[in-house]
Amino acid sequence: MAYLRSGVFLAPFHALTESPIMALERDMELLQHLDRLNYHEAWIGEHHSGGFEVIASPELFIAGAAERTRHIRLGTGVLSLPYHNPFILADRMVQLDYQTRGRAMFGVGPGSLVHDAKKQGIVPANQRRMMNEALDVIVELMRGDTITRKTDWFDLHDARLQLAPYSQPRMEMTVAAARSPAGALAAARHGLGMLSIGGTSNDSMKHHAGNWDLYEEQATLHGHVPDRKNWRIATLIHIAETREKARENVKFGLDAYCDYYRDVATFPIVPPDIENRFEYLTETGAACIGTPDDAIAFIERLQKGTGGFGVIMELAQNWADWNETKRHYELMARYVHPHFQKTLDWRTHSYNFANEHHTAFMAQSHAAIRAEIDKQAALRAKAAE
Repeated sequence: MAYLRSGVFLAPFHALTESPIMALERDMELLQHLDRLNYHEAWIGEHHSGGFEVIASPELFIAGAAERTRHIRLGTGVLSLPYHNPFILADRMVQLDYQTRGRAMFGVGPGSLVHDAKKQGIVPANQRRMMNEALDVIVELMRGDTITRKTDWFDLHDARLQLAPYSQPRMEMTVAAARSPAGALAAARHGLGMLSIGGTSNDSMKHHAGNWDLYEEQATLHGHVPDRKNWRIATLIHIAETREKARENVKFGLDAYCDYYRDVATFPIVPPDIENRFEYLTETGAACIGTPDDAIAFIERLQKGTGGFGVIMELAQNWADWNETKRHYELMARYVHPHFQKTLDWRTHSYNFANEHHTAFMAQSHAAIRAEIDKQAALRAKAAE
């Protein structure tokens, strides 16, 4: 079993009843909490409408989070390339690479909310083409090329970055891949990582596995070496000490989350005609709501269904209240992550070895102590003569 890194995908999701300033502050506190818990990475989304996913600039948020954290890597998850001039965006991300001393990662996609695109006069049918046009430019700029290129939405003349990337040869980049093959193809063309979103039901896992097969094939054709450690899969998990407590916890925010996906987002996370959302999510494998052992079994199922990947990404969904949400992440860090990161194996081996040889080792120890006692007694007896 390969080492599995841990991460979160912070869209974020916040109920309409909450103060936006408190919501943003809690997102920042979450990253600080994850940093202390040794989560490897967090990806922050870009959204401009709908009122539920309230971070408009992942770069701004990452810049602030980098000052409050020490270890966790911070990625744009994702920047919607059709919304930005590729030269300006590449320049901003290189600055972020410097400000974070290499902890920033660059995740890209076409944009997921149709109303975000519509508000900017972007035709949804053009978004994937625009993503590819921008990505080509960004990759070329980050390797030091000078670009002159004109499309129907940007016009570059001798564009060249003024700073080389802080991370060499460039900062880590990944492309979101959901239902269409566009993300897998774009990532493969440039040898970038892939971030799979869109659910973890059995049907979704088949789709993710198919996208990876396409990625492997196309990456090889383009002269890149595909590596599963650069594949991230996003899923839904909430755990507590017992299944009953986990189920009670998610009553806090599960309905608001599902309503948002039904009413506003691109596709419903639970079909509209389903009454018991909890049962649907858990029975279809779209989510794990249970105990640490349930989470371990759930992730093992995802590994088996895909053939393996490098990072398990938890969608930060705010199904539970703040205290129980923090407790969930602590349980994940204490009991779930070690199972997939081999941090328990050496300790267990050392304990078992000591246990198996305990009788022999203790006999030797007792004999050594007895010999010292007898030696001291003999010296005293000789001195008394």
